[in-house]
Amino acid sequence: MYLTTVLGNLLIILLIRLDSHLHIPVYFFLSHLALTDVSFSSVTVPKMMMNMQTQHLAIFCEGCISQTYCFIFFADLDSFLITSMAYDRYVAICHPLHYATIMGQSQCVMLVAGSWVIACACALLHTLLLAWLSFCADHIIPHFFCDLGVLLKLSCSDTSLNQLAISTAGLTAIMFPFLCILVSYGHTGVTILQIPSTNGICKALSTCGSHLSAVTLYYGTIIGLYFLPPSSNTNDKNIIASVIYTVVTPMLNPFIYSLRNKDITGALRKRLSRSGAVAHACNLSTLGGRGRWIT
Repeated sequence: MYLTTVLGNLLIILLIRLDSHLHIPVYFFLSHLALTDVSFSSVTVPKMMMNMQTQHLAIFCEGCISQTYCFIFFADLDSFLITSMAYDRYVAICHPLHYATIMGQSQCVMLVAGSWVIACACALLHTLLLAWLSFCADHIIPHFFCDLGVLLKLSCSDTSLNQLAISTAGLTAIMFPFLCILVSYGHTGVTILQIPSTNGICKALSTCGSHLSAVTLYYGTIIGLYFLPPSSNTNDKNIIASVIYTVVTPMLNPFIYSLRNKDITGALRKRLSRSGAVAHACNLSTLGGRGRWIT
């Protein structure tokens, strides 16, 4: 699953960079989302696989805090980028005549840069508050990575400020983007239903439905873990939910957002055909060279 995540997302980045027809806002956001998904999975999965292979289930305190920072940073960045993509689709479908003006190059760069800055600020806030806590009793983390909620339960310090930061920053990075996505898809769905073509409606609803299912899977597990009462979930269920949004969702995103897209599949076929043509030409030149040498 990890290899599928890495190779699938890197393939998307490569295709978008190489094909000039994909240098448009939606694929600009998608390339950043693919890079974020690779980084997000790489924060936890390689360490988890190494622990499973070596049975050395330990991590330094500094490494644990660093993992927490990177995890929060890429999780929040993923959220903001998905929101930017939903806004891009909303403008493209609901306001097509103003799309070039609203989603210009500078606006897209500002959206991505703002996503990186806000995600960095949120992660830094949680990490600095975490570094001030004391862990004087049990140092066993009942999880496969240094999850912020689990670390707060292990601390013997007052974590009320940390919980407040989770609530406020969580509203900024998770709940507000999720509501924006639902509203944008709601307006998009209403606009799609006004299309006279039945085939167009089915195609658009299929695409929006798959995107919305990925969004619901990602945000639903995060909201269930961090914003619902902890008594309603067991530790095993928490770990399963964490696997869903740290491993499963980044793996599915390339298939949902890209490989069902005609532009991406067309660019892939073009690159494969060019590679095949180059290889065929090299074989012909090699055979021709051998023939001249024999004669």
